[in-house]
Amino acid sequence: MLDSLIVQALRENTDVRTAQASLRQAQALRDGAAGGLWPVLSAAGSVQRNKDGDAARATSYSIGVDGSWDPDLQGARRSALRLADAGVKAGAASLGVMHGAIAAEVAQNYIQLRGLQERQRIARANLESQLETQQITQWRVQAGLLTSLEGEQATAAAEQGRAQIWPLEASIAATMHALAVLCGSAPAALDTLLGRPAPVPVARTEFALGLPLDTLRQRPDVAAAEHLVDAALARVDQANAARYPHFEFTGSLAARAATLGTIASGALARAVFASVSGPLFDGGAARAQVRAQQAALEQARLAYLAATLGALSEVEDALAALVSEQQRLLNLRSAAAAAANAALIAHQRFSSGLIDFQTVLETQRSLYGLQDAVAASSAGLSTDQVRLYKALGGGWRPPASAASVALTATP
Repeated sequence: MLDSLIVQALRENTDVRTAQASLRQAQALRDGAAGGLWPVLSAAGSVQRNKDGDAARATSYSIGVDGSWDPDLQGARRSALRLADAGVKAGAASLGVMHGAIAAEVAQNYIQLRGLQERQRIARANLESQLETQQITQWRVQAGLLTSLEGEQATAAAEQGRAQIWPLEASIAATMHALAVLCGSAPAALDTLLGRPAPVPVARTEFALGLPLDTLRQRPDVAAAEHLVDAALARVDQANAARYPHFEFTGSLAARAATLGTIASGALARAVFASVSGPLFDGGAARAQVRAQQAALEQARLAYLAATLGALSEVEDALAALVSEQQRLLNLRSAAAAAANAALIAHQRFSSGLIDFQTVLETQRSLYGLQDAVAASSAGLSTDQVRLYKALGGGWRPPASAASVALTATP
């Protein structure tokens, strides 16, 4: 069930589809930058009809080809291509970040839903036990063995147990609605599918963790930060290239004739041009632009460093939380087992008139509190496993080539 929900979310979630569209845009811009390295050819044709006074009309036809080429001696266009390449890779990594975040959010909400349903089951079982105790108390009050005080206490405990169910109902509904929206559906679309309770999914407790460097390599946010450093380097090179002369070669070839049938043998006009342009004086603006891009590069490097440190911290925090929750759950289960035995003994002795009603109330409250804590801790343990999965990169792997990057854009 969880797998199918994650697949649906990664296909239909609006944030994921937005990230896919952004990646396709980056790929298109990259293709445009690659096209800028090639010569540009254009074709044109025209028909011209003239009449001067009483002279007969004169018609002429022309067809021609124009071309231009920038040899990119200073590397400005190659830097633009590197910048676009970095944008595509950063976009693919950002899509990986989105995939991991959405998958983790779906898993956390699903785990929370199953945990809430288990807590609701425990609350209803506790209510049944309290109603049974209330019935026994009423019988003993009618027999004169207990006072009306115990009867009112039993009623209060039962109503309190009934009241604890309603907040769980609301939380279950809200969580199902959140899951539906994450999956790109209307809020109530999954109510029937998820309404039947199911166990909390639990991953295996053994984890094979790689070296810290491997962890960094499989984190899409760290990869995105690295590609942004590459983009900043390309901008520095672009700013440097703008300080030097720019060369361009252009040419044209045109044929003119009085009729379309003779245009192939018509007069040919040829032209070739070479031009150079460059800044003579700009008041230091070009150098200032280089310094600005160098400062932006330093910011990108610091952001990359922060991303790597943050990634390592998240892994360590997730591991610590996971180990702590595992030990806490073991203690809670032991305590809940002892509380269940105590509640059973107290119920039997109260039915036989051997203990007072207050002891029964205390054992029931303790049992319900511990059972509820066990259910919450079980869900918390699975949630910590999801957090660790996300901290380790969320299943994302760096693409091996530009072709594999392109595949990630498929919705």
